[in-house]
Amino acid sequence: MKTSKNYLDEANAKVSRIDAKSGIEKHARGGSIFVDVRDSAAIAESGTIKGALLVPRGFIEFAADDATPFHNAELKKDAEIYLVCGKGGQAALAGKTLIEMGFTNVTNIGGISEWIDAGGPIQKA
Repeated sequence: MKTSKNYLDEANAKVSRIDAKSGIEKHARGGSIFVDVRDSAAIAESGTIKGALLVPRGFIEFAADDATPFHNAELKKDAEIYLVCGKGGQAALAGKTLIEMGFTNVTNIGGISEWIDAGGPIQKA
């Protein structure tokens, strides 16, 4: 029987992770898609990365699949995608899902508090 740790270990092995400072540099260059996979209550509390798409982890499959009416057109399989969540776990799990769906450039940037502490640009929800 698998545990949550098993799922997280598999996701972390599959999805590359960079620190917040590197994520901020990528954000400043533009051309990348940043996705916050937390629920709306958490985003309302802390804000999110400036310009980030808001796609809860439980909805990522629908937003990423161009065959659904819920598809987000910004989520292209070859886009450079950076995921953030509360601490990095949900971002890793969402990233693993995207990779399994054929996305080729998915990176976990960890938790939003790391982003804020590193001086990353934030917007209120």
